[in-house]
Amino acid sequence: MELLSASNKRIKNIQALQRSSKDRRQAGVFIAEGVKMYKEAPAHLLQEVYLTPEVLSEVGEPKVPYYLVSSEVFSKISDTQTPQGVLCVLKRPEMSLGEVIGSGKVNGGRKTERSRESGSGGDISRTPLILLLENLQDPGNLGTILRVGEAAGVTGVVMSKGCVDIFNPKVIRSTMGSIYRMKFTVCDDILEAVKEIKSAGITTYAAHLQGSLGYTEYDYKKPTCFFIGNEGNGLSDEITALADKRLLIPMEGSVESLNAGIAAAVLSYEAHRQRSV
Repeated sequence: MELLSASNKRIKNIQALQRSSKDRRQAGVFIAEGVKMYKEAPAHLLQEVYLTPEVLSEVGEPKVPYYLVSSEVFSKISDTQTPQGVLCVLKRPEMSLGEVIGSGKVNGGRKTERSRESGSGGDISRTPLILLLENLQDPGNLGTILRVGEAAGVTGVVMSKGCVDIFNPKVIRSTMGSIYRMKFTVCDDILEAVKEIKSAGITTYAAHLQGSLGYTEYDYKKPTCFFIGNEGNGLSDEITALADKRLLIPMEGSVESLNAGIAAAVLSYEAHRQRSV
């Protein structure tokens, strides 16, 4: 197979997709790089692959259209400082808020959710544990939250439209594959989303500096949603006012707030601890 040159229109298109969220949105795709991300990519999302000859000999021929590029050309389409020589173009998964939080009323604190097609698949019965993110701006934070969320048993992530693009290459890289398995949705009206979450029987908690109780004092064995705010400004007053409860993560010294990813990890793992007892 002939190697694609740097001037090839496909190479130019990949460069545009790496740079522009608008281009990715219009094309309905996102980019994932690296051998791990390629091997874990769900077959139903994978559209095409770009590889160096060396990586092709290592991983074998993809079952979708693929194109060979030299290491030099690959460095021009890669978003990383140390490219691994494989890049995937994948269809963007689309999920509604109802699919992320689970449709219907909660029955006895549990509901059945079908995980999106992935390596695990199948039906699982899980108590909803939702992270609602308002206007997060740091790609690394968002990617880390998806990764930690999967590890801690979070069942879905709900984002305001003011959040950083979840398909930003830096977000995708930070998820380390969790983007393929975590349920998520972006809501145009986050206040209406909160109302729908509450109407589904899910208790909502705002992580807030003026929380009335420490985060370990609440019961997260029942359906739960944690609100996590913007890195600099925290949660808006409007979102905070809709929360059923405000919780506090205690901090020592002169620290005023925690990184959003750390806060999400602390809360998610407390819920995991309680549910594992």
